[in-house]
Order: sequence, then structure tokens, then C-alpha cells
Amino acid sequence: MWKAVDRLDRGLVQRSALFPASRADPAWKALTRLADHSKLWCATASVFALRKGPARRGAVRGLAAVAATSAVTNLLAKPTFPRRRPATYLLSPRRRLADPPRSSSFPSGHAASAAAFTTAVAMESPVLGVLVAPVAAGVAYSRVHVGAHWPSDVATGALLGAAVGLATQRWWPVRPAKPGVARPSEAVCRIDDGDGLALLVNPLSGAAGHDPLPAVADQWPKAALLRPNPEKDLGEQLDTMLGTRGDGIRALGVAGGDGTVGTAAAVAAERGLPLVVVPTGTLNHFARDVGVHTAEQAARALTEGTAVHVDLGTVEVDGGPPRWFVNTAGIGGYPDVVRLRQRWEPRLGKWPAAVLALVRVLARARPLRMRLDGTEVLMWGMFVGSGGFEPKGFTPSWRPRLDDGILDVRYVRADLHWSRTRFVLSVLSGTLARSRTYVQQDREVLDVRLLCEPQPLACDGEVRLHGRTFRFVARDEALRVYRPRDATGRLA
Repeated sequence: MWKAVDRLDRGLVQRSALFPASRADPAWKALTRLADHSKLWCATASVFALRKGPARRGAVRGLAAVAATSAVTNLLAKPTFPRRRPATYLLSPRRRLADPPRSSSFPSGHAASAAAFTTAVAMESPVLGVLVAPVAAGVAYSRVHVGAHWPSDVATGALLGAAVGLATQRWWPVRPAKPGVARPSEAVCRIDDGDGLALLVNPLSGAAGHDPLPAVADQWPKAALLRPNPEKDLGEQLDTMLGTRGDGIRALGVAGGDGTVGTAAAVAAERGLPLVVVPTGTLNHFARDVGVHTAEQAARALTEGTAVHVDLGTVEVDGGPPRWFVNTAGIGGYPDVVRLRQRWEPRLGKWPAAVLALVRVLARARPLRMRLDGTEVLMWGMFVGSGGFEPKGFTPSWRPRLDDGILDVRYVRADLHWSRTRFVLSVLSGTLARSRTYVQQDREVLDVRLLCEPQPLACDGEVRLHGRTFRFVARDEALRVYRPRDATGRLA
């Protein structure tokens, strides 16, 4: 078989050598040099990362796939399968590289990285994947054109890269394009120009220096706008505004991130008002789960008067009044990560600050002893999600249903030897769902009593109260949220 492959390779290279010289030869050499050390894919990812959403996720996934592919190719495949490079004397001098590579020819690392990046990007954004694919194919062919690789090296490298790109799903599952399923609401008011809409706009959400207020004001000119005072409680300001407006408010809107959305959702649920979400935050988890990705979609849902019923969660701290959360709440390591991220974010940016905060918390964390519904446990930290999140054996990322009436409870045990190390290894190997250190449960009500000093509570990415007792409750269909119909006219 190897002899047959070798004969085919030599025949194809000899045919390629017969191509007449053309103006494309310098372009192929320039393209193959540009792809050296994945410079081309790093530059492309930098451009994609400028835009939020699938483009940015594709950039991150693509770079991760390239890094993994380079490690597999250079550290494993090339030393294991040494192969001599093609004889460059067959090619004209204008096609040869001035400094040809001297490592093993099999497989092509350039083709592997190109296929890995393209596959990973296409998983997040098929449109961007189609745009990148011709460039990746050009890089792969350029390696044969300049005599750096045999055709089978390129084919094998491309298959290897595509496999690694697809394998990133094991560590980072791809979020479904469809929103979470929820029961449609029977009666929600229709609003065209903002008449009857109270709209909370947080200028501090999302990208620094970008104020969404002008665009929102143009979209709904008759809406009652509230630009909050950062020195005062946001919920109290919203309650005061609604109390002043009286019965003229028929719906509540919010333009901001998940923390702002959580405050507005609490007020809307307590007052029985439908909520429209305008995603202007950094991550917009709740808006994406609901199926509202742009201000135009929010406006269309208001005009159509279409909405769905959504569950919320509440938590009572030390017997105090219930506090609502739309996405997640956490005790232990999660609030610490949020607090450090907020402190470092102005200097480092949101993502670098979040990564450094996570590393520091993991290194310095102390286990928490507590009782969960009367059962004593020792853990590093606990996550509580409003609704069942997916995937179960990974970082909770999305909700397939918005009205399942449950709390998604997850924590990492601290009563096992080397529990943190075992947890990290299971995450890296993609076996977290089967790890003894990781516990996931579905509850309707959860009572937590700390057997140590009071701990902070984080709700929807913001650190709030400290306490020793926490009662979490799933509030079934507590809120109506506007959602536009899809292309087929269906709501859910």
C-alpha cells in the first residue's frame, strides 16, 4: 500500500513540475510563507474576534484547534512517521522555497492547521467557514506547488486537522442555533413605537465606550427611558419609575447585560409585566436562550405581540425576602471569580480578567462545609441554574427548555483525595460527567446551610448578599418574555 501511495505521489509531483511558469508562482510562495507558524490563522482570528457572537466564538475555537493540531502534528505524528521531502530539483527555481523545511514531510502541518481552523470556525459560523475554506485549500495546495510536501502528506494533514477541529466539541460543545423551547403566552400587548413601554438602558453594559441609549431611543421614540444612577440601587430606581408612571406602562424593556436583565426581570415578575430584552451586554446568555439576538428582533416581537413563558429562580438569604435570578446563582468559588473579575476588568479587559480570576480562585480556594437538604457535604463551590442547563458534563452553557420547572445544581466535591487535581484532569480529558468529584442534580427546591463563616452569593454575574442559609426555589413560568417568530412563523 505504501509503495502504491509513493508511486502516486511521485507521479503527481512530476506532473505538477511540468506546469509552465506563471505569475501565480510568487503568490503561492507568499501564501505558504504567510501560513508559517499559523500567522495567517492568528491574523484571521484577530479580525473575527472584533465582532461578538459566532465570529468571536469561531475565532477562539479556531485558535484552540490550531494549537492542538500543531501539538499532535509536530510532537507526535512527525517523529513517529519520518518521511523525506520531495526532490525540489524537479521544480523550477522560481517555485522553490529559499529555505525549505528539514523536518519530516509526513503529515503537512500547514494543511493540518488550515483544516483545523476552517472546521472549527465553520462549527460556530458556517458563513465564515465558507469564506475561509478557499484560503485553507490554497494553503494546502501551495505546499505541493513549492515542493515542500507530497500530496498524501497534505491529504493526511487535512484529515488530521479536520478531526481535531471536530474533536473540540468534546471540551467545548457547540451551542445549538435554536433558542430554548417554552410555552407560548396567550395574551401579550403589541407595541410599535414604544407607547406604553418602560425601558431600562444600562450604558455600562457591553463594550466600553458604547452607549446603546441613542439607538434604543430611535427604535422606540415614545418609550419611557430610564438611564440608571450607578450610585443607587437599580431595582429601587425602576420601581420608583413604574410607580410614577402608573397604569400607563404595559410592558417593561431592558437594554443591558445579564445582571441588568436579572434586575428588570425581577421587577417584571413581581408586577406581572411582560419583558422585552434588548441584548447589549457582553455575553447576553438570557437573551440568546430566549431567542433574541438583536434589537431588531426585539422590536419585531413587540410589534407582533408574541411571547413565551419562562422560569425564574429565587433565593432567600438568611430568611430575607426572595431575590430573583434569570440565569445562575452561586456560592463559594463562583462569587470570588466574579468579584476579582470586576476588580481587574478596567485594567485588563473582561476575558483576561476572568481567566486570571479563575486561576487565582482555584489556587487559593478553601473547601466549604454545608448541609444540602440536611445532608452534610464538603465542596469547593456550588452552581445553581434557573432551569436545566446543557451540557451536563461540562460548563453549563445553554438551556434546551425555559419552562422545565427545575433548578440545575452542580458542585465539586472536596472530600476526596486530590479532588481539585482530579477535577481539572477530568475537564481536560472530557470525562467530567463520569468523575466522582463532580455532582449534578435537578431540584425544585434546595435548602443550603453553611457550617462555616458566611459566604457571598452571586446572582447573574453580580455579587450580592452574604449569608449562612440559602433557600433556592424554581419559579415555574414566572415571567413572560417577548420572542419573535422564526422564518416558518413558529414561536417555539
